[in-house]
Amino acid sequence: MDPQIVYVILVVCFLILSLGVHEAAHAWVADLCGDDTAKREGRLTLNPVPHIDPVMTILLPAILAFSGGPIFGGARPVPVNPMRLRHPLRDMMLVALAGPISNFLQAIVYMVVWKILVNHVGMETESLAVRVIGATVYFNLILTIFNMIPVPPLDGSRVMAYLLPPSLREPYVGLERFGLLIVFALFLSGAFLAILSAAIDPLFEAVNILSGGTW
Repeated sequence: MDPQIVYVILVVCFLILSLGVHEAAHAWVADLCGDDTAKREGRLTLNPVPHIDPVMTILLPAILAFSGGPIFGGARPVPVNPMRLRHPLRDMMLVALAGPISNFLQAIVYMVVWKILVNHVGMETESLAVRVIGATVYFNLILTIFNMIPVPPLDGSRVMAYLLPPSLREPYVGLERFGLLIVFALFLSGAFLAILSAAIDPLFEAVNILSGGTW
């Protein structure tokens, strides 16, 4: 099999695993905050299968990987009932933050694996395993940045809704009906790439430091 095809397949598999952890983190924090809806629907699991959306989890990342663009995707949203949360506004923020934080933590873990493979196992940086793990670090950082953009229904919008005064909160949350259009506009205008370019290097450096620096 063509090595590039193998690389893409492996990267997409790791992306699916990362998205599964992201969604499980949402479900876990929601359960801690009083809403067991996701748990009852089988979403409080690291098994990626219940979290898969055929288009966003498989097709889109594969197309982006083959095209050479930044790899990202999405999963089936975890169901959360705000009325079952003990402190709905605050807890929705915490549930939302759990996903991007899980991606950032995964980036640290994969960076540790990368350093072990290169610095202690002696693998070449161009070897398949090292390239796949390196890509996994980056797409977890991309997912962290993307999901923290404060556009409803992305996770960052739940944080923004918590921070906004009540007079602005309702109209802001109402933007969710146009959320996908706004997200597409961000991509078409190049705004997301600008955000990514500004954030990826500092975030990568943070991951490098938190994974122990050079060792």
